[in-house]
Amino acid sequence: MNYIKQMLISFATRRSWLTIAMLLLLAVFCGSFFPKVVIDTDPEHMLPADEPSRVFHNQSKEKYALSEIVVLGIINEKNPYGVFNPETLKRAYELAEFARTLRWENPDDPTKVDGVIEVDMIAPSMVEHITQEGPGTISFDWLMSRPPSTQSQADAVREKVFSNPMLAGQMASEDGKAMSILLPLTDKYQSYRVYTALHEKIKELGGDDEFHITGLPVAQDAIGIEMFTEMSLASPLAMGTIFMLLYFFFRKLSLTFLPMIIATLSVVMTMGTMIGCGFEVHIMSSMIPVFLMSIAVVDSIHILSEFFDLYTPEKGRKQTIVEALNLLFMPMLYTSLTSAAGFISLALTPIPPVQIFGVFVGLGIMVAWLLTIMFVPAYIMVLPARIFDNFGFSKHGSEKTTLLSRLLEKTGGISYRYAKPLLGLFLVLLVVSAWGISKIQINDNPVKWFAPSHPIRLADTALNKHFAGTYPAYLVLENEDKEIHFSQSDRRKLAEKFSAFAAGLSAEFPDAKSKGVNFMAELMDSGNPAADVPLLDRAVELAAIKAEQAKGDDFYLYDEFGSFFNLEKEQLKPFKQPEMLDYLAGLQEEILKAGLVGKTTGPDDLVSKIHQELTDGEEASYRVPEKMQTVSECYMQFQQSHRPHDLWHYVTPDYNGACVVFQLSSGDNMVMEAVENFVSDYFAHNPPPFDVSHNWAGLTYINVAWQQQMVEGMLRSFIGSFGIVLLMAVFLFRSFKWGVLCMVPLTITIAFIYGFIGLIGKDYDMPVAVLGVLTLGMSVDFAIHFVERSRKIYARTGSWKETLPRMYGAPARAISRNVLVIAIGFLPMLISALIPYRTTSLLLSSIMLISGILTLVAMPAIITVATKWFFAGAKLEIPVQSASEATATIKVNQ
Repeated sequence: MNYIKQMLISFATRRSWLTIAMLLLLAVFCGSFFPKVVIDTDPEHMLPADEPSRVFHNQSKEKYALSEIVVLGIINEKNPYGVFNPETLKRAYELAEFARTLRWENPDDPTKVDGVIEVDMIAPSMVEHITQEGPGTISFDWLMSRPPSTQSQADAVREKVFSNPMLAGQMASEDGKAMSILLPLTDKYQSYRVYTALHEKIKELGGDDEFHITGLPVAQDAIGIEMFTEMSLASPLAMGTIFMLLYFFFRKLSLTFLPMIIATLSVVMTMGTMIGCGFEVHIMSSMIPVFLMSIAVVDSIHILSEFFDLYTPEKGRKQTIVEALNLLFMPMLYTSLTSAAGFISLALTPIPPVQIFGVFVGLGIMVAWLLTIMFVPAYIMVLPARIFDNFGFSKHGSEKTTLLSRLLEKTGGISYRYAKPLLGLFLVLLVVSAWGISKIQINDNPVKWFAPSHPIRLADTALNKHFAGTYPAYLVLENEDKEIHFSQSDRRKLAEKFSAFAAGLSAEFPDAKSKGVNFMAELMDSGNPAADVPLLDRAVELAAIKAEQAKGDDFYLYDEFGSFFNLEKEQLKPFKQPEMLDYLAGLQEEILKAGLVGKTTGPDDLVSKIHQELTDGEEASYRVPEKMQTVSECYMQFQQSHRPHDLWHYVTPDYNGACVVFQLSSGDNMVMEAVENFVSDYFAHNPPPFDVSHNWAGLTYINVAWQQQMVEGMLRSFIGSFGIVLLMAVFLFRSFKWGVLCMVPLTITIAFIYGFIGLIGKDYDMPVAVLGVLTLGMSVDFAIHFVERSRKIYARTGSWKETLPRMYGAPARAISRNVLVIAIGFLPMLISALIPYRTTSLLLSSIMLISGILTLVAMPAIITVATKWFFAGAKLEIPVQSASEATATIKVNQ
């Protein structure tokens, strides 16, 4: 390793221009892939393509023609009639007509169009008013074929809306002050385009109405657009702040640019490689630059800080940078390897974007290390000599004259004199943190990734205040096809039932019983029971053949046989059975009572509405009919409407499957989990009358599915990372005790951060989970530097009391500069409108501060208490005074 170190340092210092040219050419090559970038914010892609919940979600979307929905809300709290006044209804009509035009040619397939699915839109002018035309006759008319011109006409529209329980609370709020237009999309990726077009149209309308646009697809698509806008604003501000801090520390503009260059080259090379490998940029990978900038800046500050402290005109820049690199090469390699291993361990998570993020951050860390080792000395060597006039720690005051040095002097003295009380304090804080961790709630909501003042967040708040909910979740129920899987017991029961039926026909057909026995025997002998043709279908087919061949009254007999088996087929379709629909109605009633959802709509509601109008139109008749034949009649009647295809959103054509829509008032994953648990408990304690399975579909549920994967995956990854980093630290120091000591800042920092998050009630979401890995990287970085330098200095002094003052010289200044630069430098990201970037800013700053303080306070306190144990058997060297080990005067009297 020493040979490689000397070779790299020698090449960079002797062939400086060549080194710079080669690295810049590599960056240009990697950067050439940037135009090929593809953005992906689809939450489905947080799950592998073959993950069961994702597969089921896509199958359900296809089976029930489900679409992602943009919600356009209109609110009028000023008019005494709410939204049901002529002016507002006219604007609603105009917006619905405009939304119908939001369709564009598919660039990949000219035969297809993208955008709003017109036939599935929900708007006053595009839904039906179902009413009784006469006894047993239903009329289907458009609810608002044209906008009303008078208040009485507007009142009539209101009456029609609230006469249909399926529309009340969905298309219009119960208080009548809000209305929603639901716009299903051919593709969720069209949502931001629709969102933008609607906003432009709304500007033309005027009036006293409030207009809001929301929905999960809008939020997710907007994040993809805005995360780059936000990063293009916040990143330069962060880098500018870091630049000013570096200039304050090093006082040379040309050298201050160096960490910026290293960070930029690291990001360009890493992101370019990722894009060149064909990976899409997800919300996770969009944060790679933030992580790499912080880590790359840390590496270069270590070098610059050591170079600044060591430099004297007598030594010159070459000797000084070589000395600095010889001191820091191994600690920086150790920290880079452990940090990279921590991030690469994210590949253990089952979430593809997190895997990509972890692998490429790990790659980027090693790129940043190589750039620091090669580019920094090369850059310093090509600078004009005059740059180093009046440069170095010796030129800008001694340790006693700088605020940072005085602060470090006091910190070192406190950590030595009050070691035991400090450790006791940290233990108390750990206990409090453990209590806070126990209070953490795991939750996420893409809409809450926007700041409270963002239009999408405001829309979500306003609409869910009035409506039952704007977040759909789909409960999908399926029945195994018993026609195919008839057991022997089922066959015996069917034969007994058919024999009784045939015997009942003996009065009209004397030989019906014997012909029935022969018919059943032939049916059971025909075909393979395991064949794909269902038993009842074979029975109907056999009856038709027999009827065609029959003579006289036997034709009618076999026709009766066919009718029997057709009826048996119908009775096996659960969602034509009153008992099953009543069960769904009961489930919906109970979950509404529990307050977990705002509204539900299922096939039972559709049947109940048709039954109501077929009967007498009274409210009491809004119920599931008692007979299967009446249920079938309701389905048939609905198919005579202007929108017969709506039926297949709720049931499959064979009536073996059904879909119930739950409207949630919040997109929080914990709300969806509560609904999921309630339904599971209901099924467990109230078994359905038919053997049906239940599962979930919809973006609201997909968010829960990948969150569960993320939490479990992150936990496994962190445990794996912790173990890997510990093993690497033990291996690097050839000592278990020093390796464990390196993990102390990491462990306490994570405990403090997550404990605080639990105590303040902040949700444990994706950014928080991922930043735990950054804690590992940063905390270990400082700890390894501290341990490595402490051991080297102790080998020369042979005394911890003499080692400590030297540690609070150059080594502590390097760590402190890093802490301050990153902690303060990334605070400008707080201006971002995206909460994940704000969270990243705050947590990154907190991680740096806490891990830096723990490294400079807790670690020396632990070593002070157990000095003999840590340095037992330490090899001592001949003392050599070095400028890099200039001491800070620390009072260490016990």
